[in-house]
Amino acid sequence: MKLPFICCGNTCCSPNAELLDAKIPQKDVEKLYDRTAWFYDFWAILTESKAQKRAIEIADIQNGNTVLDVAVGTGRLFCKILIQNPNGKNFGIDISQGMLAKAKSKLSIQGSQNYSLEIGSAFDIKMDDDSVDILFNNYMFDLIPFDQMDDIIKEFKRVMKPDGKLVLVNMTKGEKFGANIYEFLYRISPKLMGGCRGVQQSELLTQHGFQVKSREYVQQMLFPSEVILAVRYDD
Repeated sequence: MKLPFICCGNTCCSPNAELLDAKIPQKDVEKLYDRTAWFYDFWAILTESKAQKRAIEIADIQNGNTVLDVAVGTGRLFCKILIQNPNGKNFGIDISQGMLAKAKSKLSIQGSQNYSLEIGSAFDIKMDDDSVDILFNNYMFDLIPFDQMDDIIKEFKRVMKPDGKLVLVNMTKGEKFGANIYEFLYRISPKLMGGCRGVQQSELLTQHGFQVKSREYVQQMLFPSEVILAVRYDD
């Protein structure tokens, strides 16, 4: 017999009600990624590179834009941003010193200039209001507890220009055969998955006044990602 659905009036009716919540405290995330920075690129090439490539394509960066990459990680996406925006203003922040060190090493080898990479938090971005043309956020919300996501989206919206573009890439819930293996692994050990679990951000963005232009599902090595393009919209 199927039981009737009864809403608790709290989080069960949220956009992510059927998804797992973050289980690694945020204070431990920085340490986790400092420890894994040395091999993270190997994982990213196998599981994240297709989604990141698509993110660059849909962003349609115009040389001269002001671009912010929040959670820049080891700089794989940021390196591509700089190739397309050599004359623009390029900013990247991350909470992990180990990740930033890897990113700076890549950029030095690439010979890139005209950028700033700093320790920084998505909750408190050190940039002016209405200053960013394109904001990238790359595999971060899948680490964030649901009850903290609203504060980050508000901060993103604050720094973005009206009609500015937001490009989100995250682990998401599997939609094709085999992809839910990662959810199974997360249930066994969140640290085994680097603290990441599947999220779905389109509805949350809409609730905060963004226009979601596209949402694409990308699967690589069974790893499920969503790539979202949204635009800041002010009534």
